[in-house]
Amino acid sequence: MGVRSVLSKPLAKWVVERQQAWMYQPAETQQRWLRQLIAGGKDTAFGRDHRFKDVQTVADFRQAVPIRDYEALKPYVERILAGESDVLWKGKPLYFAKTSGTTSGTKYIPITHDSIPNHINSARDALLNYINETGNSAFLDKKLIFLSGSPELTQKAGINIGRLSGIANHHVPAYLRTNQLPSYETNIIDDWENKLERIIDETIDQPMSLISGIPPWVQMYFDRIQERTGKLIKDVFPDFSVFVYGGVNFEPYRAKLVESIGKRIDSIETYPASEGFIAFQDSQTEEGLLMLLDSGIFYEFIAAEDYFSENPRRLTIDEVELGKNYAVIINNNAGLWGYSLGDTVKFVSREPYRLLVTGRIKHFISAFGEHVIGEEVEKALQFAMQQQPETEVVEFTVAPMVSPREGLPYHEWFIEFATPPGNPEAFARDIDNRLTRLNVYYDDLIKGAILQPLKLTSLSRGAFQRYMKSQGKLGGQNKVPRLANDRVIADELLKLTSSPV
Repeated sequence: MGVRSVLSKPLAKWVVERQQAWMYQPAETQQRWLRQLIAGGKDTAFGRDHRFKDVQTVADFRQAVPIRDYEALKPYVERILAGESDVLWKGKPLYFAKTSGTTSGTKYIPITHDSIPNHINSARDALLNYINETGNSAFLDKKLIFLSGSPELTQKAGINIGRLSGIANHHVPAYLRTNQLPSYETNIIDDWENKLERIIDETIDQPMSLISGIPPWVQMYFDRIQERTGKLIKDVFPDFSVFVYGGVNFEPYRAKLVESIGKRIDSIETYPASEGFIAFQDSQTEEGLLMLLDSGIFYEFIAAEDYFSENPRRLTIDEVELGKNYAVIINNNAGLWGYSLGDTVKFVSREPYRLLVTGRIKHFISAFGEHVIGEEVEKALQFAMQQQPETEVVEFTVAPMVSPREGLPYHEWFIEFATPPGNPEAFARDIDNRLTRLNVYYDDLIKGAILQPLKLTSLSRGAFQRYMKSQGKLGGQNKVPRLANDRVIADELLKLTSSPV
């Protein structure tokens, strides 16, 4: 065994033991962070505007700080970009993580000297938890690849600006840099397809042991390797043993990825966002991701069904219930206050608090009052795939058809199959029947003859890649929205060749 793999084990043991101090004291840990955040932000422009000097309790904080999205935060961000200090957090941010917004255009999310450990240490600790549980550390001695955005940074007002994955790339520990791929020169290539070919050139003959990235783009990497070699990934990379992913639910992609690899391997799910690293999979046997309650963030939660009400109730970690969908609100040492992350989660454990990411609070179909969410469509699709296990899905999205040329309205499912179901009509029926069991409102609309059962449109191979390329979002950390209340994505996909099932 190499030096890295040997030394990682005592470090992993220390990190996991340290976690115990906060894992089983969630409320106390979160209260401590609220006090620290208020103290750190009281002398900022935001803190003065919101009278942080008078905040003593959670109730005081909620009275002082409203829930906000990026649009409401934007005036403060623009002051920082104009050169002002002590606006949202003391001093100036180290970075702005650049991300695309649906209404705001480009969003600039601050990352500060105090908040960067949340991003970097959390990613490290996800691997160390895995090592501590499984004893597998040998992968650290071979080659590691992170399929990510460009690490190239620009500057404005003396602040570095780039994609979160690119920023994180600058903080990979020195002891891992010697076995990290791809090279910097390859990683800064903007065009994803050109970049992917260069990545394959650099990795195809290397002892790859850990591969990390968003599942659909990892699948594209695997597909191109197989086109070149005609081999399964396990035969190209016999040392490959750990797959790290985040950003989307793995289940719709699992069958195709496992088939491409040719063997089952361990996987580690993470929940990073530009606004903060929220959770990671700390166990290969327990359901859910460990919520990181001692990492510079004070969390609040709003029940998904109350989110759009005038005065939604804000909950602390000890007030949430298991099995219920919540919108995540964060307050952190990057200067995000009452910030709605846009994600929904569901807790599956309290001791410790573990969660599942269930979707986006604004990504749902409710054209007829059904409020179908991401978790429900993913579960329905997974059920149908279990009924016809030969089926392999590349990508999918769902949109309403409100005014069809004839008949009742319906949900239209756009699916690109790697291997189509043997019986497409039964496949569509299985999805629809499972969705009626998962969502009582959808069931009522079907039974009440307000909606007809869903229609499945099978897209030609590469349709989603062509769509993402047309939007300038091919590769990196970009994801296809699962759900929409309109047909903007649907209509674009239909232009890229499709055939109804």
